[in-house]
Amino acid sequence: MRNIVFAILILIVFSCKSNVPDGYISVIVKEVEQVGSYTYLLVKAKGPEYWIAVSSMDAHSNETYQYQGGLLMQNFYSKELDRTFDEILFLDNIIGSSETSAMKTKDVTPGSMVKIEKSDVSVEAIAGAVTIAELFANPGKYENKTIRVSGEVTKFNSAIMERNWTHIQDGTEHDGKFDLTITTVEVFEVGTTVTVEGVLKLNLDFGYGYSYEILLEKATVVK
Repeated sequence: MRNIVFAILILIVFSCKSNVPDGYISVIVKEVEQVGSYTYLLVKAKGPEYWIAVSSMDAHSNETYQYQGGLLMQNFYSKELDRTFDEILFLDNIIGSSETSAMKTKDVTPGSMVKIEKSDVSVEAIAGAVTIAELFANPGKYENKTIRVSGEVTKFNSAIMERNWTHIQDGTEHDGKFDLTITTVEVFEVGTTVTVEGVLKLNLDFGYGYSYEILLEKATVVK
């Protein structure tokens, strides 16, 4: 009997470990707040409940998700909710149970499930602009230089670390890299085509899983 109990406990432990990828935290949703381009989730792991925020998604109470990394903000004020969060964790991505199964089946390494999909766009760069493919092919050539880039806005996150974070694509790519992240005080709508000018920075790590091979900072619209 003792051996049977021990065997059951071993199966439980290993089944729990196999359901959550290494380096990920599993949480259960307790409350959902939908506003603008964000979804706020009150979640619980092993300790007290806490808030996380992700780009708008369809989420419901009692659902289970996993995440990795994140950017912790303290005393964060949400204009949409008219509420100040003592602490809130901003995430680039969270995954559900079906995606966890896919990671297990395909043996995907942690961190590779961040959803940046290639859009079917073809943006003609204006005179003097650099393509995204060229930036990834020769990043050192443009490091710390002010450059122009044209592209379609594919993702927009506002008011994180006192700046807005925008992803653009122009239809070009190099070695599978096709998405450029820019920081700006401008407000963009997803799907619009823009030309921006900013300073290209390389290999920036803000911690909490937010690291960038290339990043266009302090971007402004070229009129």
